[in-house]
Amino acid sequence: MLAAVAVVAVIAAAPAQAAGEATIEIISKSGVHAFAVELATNEDERSRGLMFRKQLPDGHGMLFDFEQDRPVAFWMHNTYISLDMIFITGDGHILRIAESTEPLSDRLIPSGGPVRAVLEVIAGTARKDGIAPGDRVTGSIFRGRR
Repeated sequence: MLAAVAVVAVIAAAPAQAAGEATIEIISKSGVHAFAVELATNEDERSRGLMFRKQLPDGHGMLFDFEQDRPVAFWMHNTYISLDMIFITGDGHILRIAESTEPLSDRLIPSGGPVRAVLEVIAGTARKDGIAPGDRVTGSIFRGRR
C-alpha cells in the first residue's frame, strides 16, 4: 500500500502537458514573433498551467483560453520559472503584460480588465521582442484574426 501512495505522489508532482498545441503570432513594432504554444482549454489544464516545470524554451509558451472575455487573475504557485504573462482580449489585442513574475509566489496577478486569453512565456520575452500593450495577436481563438 505504501508503494502505491509514493507512485501517486510522484505522478501528481510531475509536470503535465496540455492537451493541444498551436502556433500564434504577435505583431509588434519590432516585427512578427511566432510562439509554439500548449493550449490550456479546460479548468484542469488552466489550474495546472506551467506548474512544476523547470524550463521553458524561448519561442514556446502556454496559452490559457477562457472562451470569452472576463477579468482573470493568475499566480505562480508551484511554478519554478519566472514568466511574462501577456493578457489578450477576444479581438486579439494585448491589454496588459506582467513581466518577470516571481516564481513560487501566491501573489495574485490581475488581468487589469476582461481578457479572452493569457499567454505565458519565459521571463524577458516581452522586453526582448518589443512586445507591448496594444500589439495584435493572431490565432484561431481571436475574433477577426487568422
